[in-house]
Amino acid sequence: MISILIATRDRSALLAETLGAIAAQASPGCALETIVVDNGSVDDTAAVVAAAAQSSPERVRYLHEARPGKSHALNTAIQHARGDLIVLTDDDVLPSPGWLAAYARTFEDAHVDFAVGRIFPLWEAPPPRWLSPALYGVLAVPDAGAERLPLARHVNEHIMPIGANMAVRRRVIDKIGGWNPDLGKLEGTLRTGEDHEFAMQMLEAGFRGTFEPDAWVRHRVPPDRLRLAYFHRWFHDNGAVGAQLEDRYPTTARYILGVPRHLWRQFGEDVVRVIGRAATLDSRRAAAAWMRAAWFAGYVRARWRRRRAHQSPSRPAAMQRS
Repeated sequence: MISILIATRDRSALLAETLGAIAAQASPGCALETIVVDNGSVDDTAAVVAAAAQSSPERVRYLHEARPGKSHALNTAIQHARGDLIVLTDDDVLPSPGWLAAYARTFEDAHVDFAVGRIFPLWEAPPPRWLSPALYGVLAVPDAGAERLPLARHVNEHIMPIGANMAVRRRVIDKIGGWNPDLGKLEGTLRTGEDHEFAMQMLEAGFRGTFEPDAWVRHRVPPDRLRLAYFHRWFHDNGAVGAQLEDRYPTTARYILGVPRHLWRQFGEDVVRVIGRAATLDSRRAAAAWMRAAWFAGYVRARWRRRRAHQSPSRPAAMQRS
């Protein structure tokens, strides 16, 4: 059985289209179920899921998770999922008709523990001139191309599994323990990280995957995410996530002021690029360098905060009166 998991909040209209695209899937040759976890909606999400359950020949289930955060929602879904293959997508994604069938074919190979599909942007406004593919990760529309590729530790690690389009065997999740609720987007932030850490844990544990281009989806990109201010904030918030992950998964043994030495070098190069590309009116490369610098600023700020917290001496006990 395949279990499709979707975490959602207050996007019932988009969710209805996602559920419609799932209902129109070509048969993957096995039973299906869709589990929608409502993470605190105040719109008609429950009614949308109920309508999908009535019209779908496959099982569609509604769950509620009051604790905010995608990690909590997915961990709740896993507790109720019956499939041995778990497929993840989001409530603003439109899977292609052959999406599940492509994943089913991929997992016929017993050596594949997880798979990542292709994601195309569904632009709801013309993309700005400064936006280059180097920044597409912010919009969760990375595209690794049309060729099937192996994924493993030190093998194509630039291809990152993300919740908009990935599949994983249930036993992998059981071993890793699910998604970290300390990471991910919360109210008032644009931080991510839960998918990144999950992927790092899979690779650290020796699991092997595949990039499967035939398992493709389209991901909506609304106009309010196509602003420089949105990108700047996203990179700054996720620099702080990178600092948090550095404690758990060190990238180097060489630090300057608590920050990996190579990041200082990269920051210097990016500052030069911002100035140079701005002078030549190369807005794409200037924007990419500026955003990397914003990420570095968020990273350094978080690392130094964590260092101060760890180095702060405890208050001495009050001296007793003689």
